[in-house]
Amino acid sequence: MGVRVLLIEDEPGIADFVVRGLREEGFTVEHAPDGPVGLYALRSSPWDVALLDWWLPGLDGLGVLKQYRSDGGTCPVLFLTARDAISDRVRGLDGGADDYLCKPFAFEELLARVRALARRPARTVGTTLSVADVTADLATHRATRAGRRLDLTAKEHALLIYFLRHPDDVLSRTRIYDAVWDERYDGISNTLEVHVKELRRKLEAHGPRLIHTLRGRGYRFGTAPETDP
Repeated sequence: MGVRVLLIEDEPGIADFVVRGLREEGFTVEHAPDGPVGLYALRSSPWDVALLDWWLPGLDGLGVLKQYRSDGGTCPVLFLTARDAISDRVRGLDGGADDYLCKPFAFEELLARVRALARRPARTVGTTLSVADVTADLATHRATRAGRRLDLTAKEHALLIYFLRHPDDVLSRTRIYDAVWDERYDGISNTLEVHVKELRRKLEAHGPRLIHTLRGRGYRFGTAPETDP
């Protein structure tokens, strides 16, 4: 069957160009025309490489990628998008992309990147994330601390997953808000602070503090204490 590639792209001209070109090179290629169909295809079959457009109907590419990675999906993903700002590239890579190619692109470069991603060894990411005595299962959406079940809302669970993916990193409010809420932080909303406070309360019911507030910088998730109001 060869290397299996999933293209998630809503523009028919680009989709036809990429599908025909890759098939001529010996790849097995399937096409999904929008976000929900693409996410379903990612979840339902094994792929060697996924090519993902950013602007998609139904669910944009970043949303598709974040949901797929939160499920534990390990297929290498290459963003194909006209968004060429450095901040967008950072958002894409932080969201779980393995590579990023801006439109318009030369087919030869796309081909080289697909081959490089297909040669990468499989990710070893499991279905659980753990830091200290906190564990979250990506498949069942169950989270525990010290073996005790944490009763979390969907957004609190997503926030915990993000912290568990970045242990001991200093995470700015902008970066967290962008990743968990999938929208730009306006610098005014206290939504993040409210959710952090509630998640912290539930975690600390079963052990010492893990979410540390760093004045002027954001938050850090880990066991080593730092200055925290």
